[in-house]
Amino acid sequence: MREIVLDTETTGFDPEQGDRIVEIGAVELWNHVPTGETYHVYINPERSMPQEAFEVHGLGDDFLRDKPVFRDVARGFVEFVKDAKLVIHNASFDMKFINAELGWLNIPAIPWDQAIDTLAIARQRFPGSPASLDALCRRFGIDNSARTLHGALLDSEILAEVYLELIGGRQPDFALSASTGTQTGTDTADWRPKPRPTPLPPRITAEEAAAHAEFVERLGDGALWKSYQA
Repeated sequence: MREIVLDTETTGFDPEQGDRIVEIGAVELWNHVPTGETYHVYINPERSMPQEAFEVHGLGDDFLRDKPVFRDVARGFVEFVKDAKLVIHNASFDMKFINAELGWLNIPAIPWDQAIDTLAIARQRFPGSPASLDALCRRFGIDNSARTLHGALLDSEILAEVYLELIGGRQPDFALSASTGTQTGTDTADWRPKPRPTPLPPRITAEEAAAHAEFVERLGDGALWKSYQA
């Protein structure tokens, strides 16, 4: 199952009042595991950035002036998302802006039921408790110390960790729901996540590797373990 954890930054609160998207960040999950594939773009909103928005996002007019406008990135964004579920904190806000921007370009809207709202999940799991992204990071012990300003890609990376905790950890169904038959859309049977841009570092020390090699050597040439070594 392919999911996209997504966040946007905007000039304000209402696209119908002229507010626009200035940043989109997204992280790809496959069966609830990050693949290392991301989407990130800054966008020229074709309007001045309000002071209060600048203080929240740290994105000013000078920085955004040479960035692409939404029409230049719209098709690439839609192609990245395809029909994957969109995991968003307070999904109604981001979906409202995304579909407004798409609508102004006569591009079909993304269906509202394609979104998964982690804010709604958190409120259902922890009624009466704070459900902001920062509050959920504190609850789950997730490090968000780099979040001094709101940034779409960083927030989507943090939200991916929060989402996995909200649904029960990195393997909420112990992989029992993995594909075993024909699927449609982006959940095709032959789809595979792309390799990580940077391989994960080994988790064993050089001393542990040496101790293991010494142990295998003591087993002798007839040891079954050696038959699996290249």
